Amino acid sequence: METSTLAVAQEIDFSMLGLFAQATLTVKIVMLLLILASFWSWSITIQKVLAYRAARREATRFDRAFWSGEPLDELYDEIGPEPSGRSERIFAAGMTEWRRSYRSDGQMIAGAQARIDRSMDVAIAKEAESLQSGLPVLATVGSTAPFVGLFGTVWGIMHAFIGIAESQNTNLAVVAPGIAEALLATALGLLAAIPAVIFYNKLSSDADRLVGGYEAFADEFATILGRQLEA
Repeated sequence: METSTLAVAQEIDFSMLGLFAQATLTVKIVMLLLILASFWSWSITIQKVLAYRAARREATRFDRAFWSGEPLDELYDEIGPEPSGRSERIFAAGMTEWRRSYRSDGQMIAGAQARIDRSMDVAIAKEAESLQSGLPVLATVGSTAPFVGLFGTVWGIMHAFIGIAESQNTNLAVVAPGIAEALLATALGLLAAIPAVIFYNKLSSDADRLVGGYEAFADEFATILGRQLEA
């Protein structure tokens, strides 16, 4: 009896693909969902890492141009009203409102400072929304994937116990495949969740630093414009 049981156990494929193939339909669906969630979170992570790196380079390049001593009107004429860079768009929003605040007789319309501040605040809010888009997906995957995997494990173990009851055989070699395929769902859940949580925290911090830099620049730019308004 032990020899035949051992022979059966040796014939079972305990590789990940083998366990997936032997799993029940419900557990297979859970595994596929977790694999898709993992790929989705990794794609967002890679895209955000590249986007944040480009944003930091653009901010550094624009900061040098802004503080180079070049007249602001000339800098605005160079980049245009709809530039591609994030820092440039905030600057362009302020300068556009600055120019619109002049009447035909050359006098400044009252309330220009407040309108300029609001224009840059709106531009910063748009950039913040763009930088943080996709991050809620990482948070969702990180918080739910372990529980989805646990559901697959519970379902798989339940199915394994039903098989034990039907076969009247509690030998470990017979029980192990069902337990192993069930635990694979938990492993996939953790595999999806752990990187998602780590990168969500890092990318959220990076986005906050970028937005903080934009807000600091807007404050400095508003101060410069304020001096000119009072001159």
